[in-house]
Amino acid sequence: MNRRIAALTVFLLAGVLRAEVKTGLDVLKEQNFGPLLGKRVGVLVNHTAQDRDGRPLVDLLMEAPGVTLVAVFTPEHGLTGKMEHGAPVPDSVYPGTEIPVHSLYGETKRPTAEQMKDIDVLVCDLPDIGTRFYTYATSMGYALEETARGGKEFVLLDRPNPLGGMAMEGLVLSSEVRHFTAYFSVPTRHGLTLGELARWHNEKAALNARLLVVPMEGWRRSMLWPQTEMPFLAPSPNIPTPRAALLYSGIGAFESTNVSVGRGTHTPFEVFGAPWMRNITVARTLSRQRLPGLRFKPVTFRPTSDRYKGQVCYGVQIVVTDTRRRPAGGPLRARRLRPAGLFPQRFQTPVGRNAPGGGNPGMEGLVPLGRETGTVVGTRPRDH
Repeated sequence: MNRRIAALTVFLLAGVLRAEVKTGLDVLKEQNFGPLLGKRVGVLVNHTAQDRDGRPLVDLLMEAPGVTLVAVFTPEHGLTGKMEHGAPVPDSVYPGTEIPVHSLYGETKRPTAEQMKDIDVLVCDLPDIGTRFYTYATSMGYALEETARGGKEFVLLDRPNPLGGMAMEGLVLSSEVRHFTAYFSVPTRHGLTLGELARWHNEKAALNARLLVVPMEGWRRSMLWPQTEMPFLAPSPNIPTPRAALLYSGIGAFESTNVSVGRGTHTPFEVFGAPWMRNITVARTLSRQRLPGLRFKPVTFRPTSDRYKGQVCYGVQIVVTDTRRRPAGGPLRARRLRPAGLFPQRFQTPVGRNAPGGGNPGMEGLVPLGRETGTVVGTRPRDH
């Protein structure tokens, strides 16, 4: 009996002591949307901008006393997050209302002065997956710059980085490369939350934006997504799981080559290959490198969309065996396979401005895994 009581006590204490992660939206809601009272508000969101009860930010603001919602802005993949990558997103109207939905992935990628003329404050609640070339961060950066230019307020509701915040790794973006998929001079795996990235950009670019970051509560930098105990809402069609987000930071750079990364399959960013790849040899070669936390096995797949649509690809599946030891750049070492003769001459690597994944024409400035977040970008990270 005493053992049962002790076990029950431990269980109850664990529930009490476990830190519940609250997003910036949850915190703002508890503040009764104080920073927005009496103001005309625009929001930069997609379907993931929900509170812990699953209620969309747009709906919450429409019901909030003293808050006037006047416009919605959406990034790549649209408001629902279902449009395929690279597909232009049209303007629309928010369902059941007359509120305009302005696309920032169509005719323009920046909010225009005309679109923001009736807005006092722009609220950004976008997900990020901890990788430099994921475009939502660039959309945030563009919007921050335009609000600074127009003298508007910018409120960012922070969310967890699915890769945690303990380490950064990869190539630091060269100053010679600057475009939509390569905008911030941070490593590939940057280890920052979107709020931290916004603060860094505001200071680094001397924007002098009227920036307010509403921080999370209960989030620790050591947390990967499963440790947050939050539901994972796929931020875009080809990041359906936290595992895909984890692997994207390494395999995503292949998108600037002529190798498929599994778009159009059930396991995007968990496989890579091509009709001409010698997949058995590649898998064996990668396995011999004994990359921590990873295994490689030869597979075949047939994409239903994107590169090599409808063609049989001979590829390699990346199996994560230890999420905390998995290096983001591990699969990128496959670039070394070309000199080894494992890829035919058809393997094409990016150069110059066409290197959104690597982001550095000379492939220089590599940050090794384990480098503490902040030692490169100059922030002072902390738990939330």
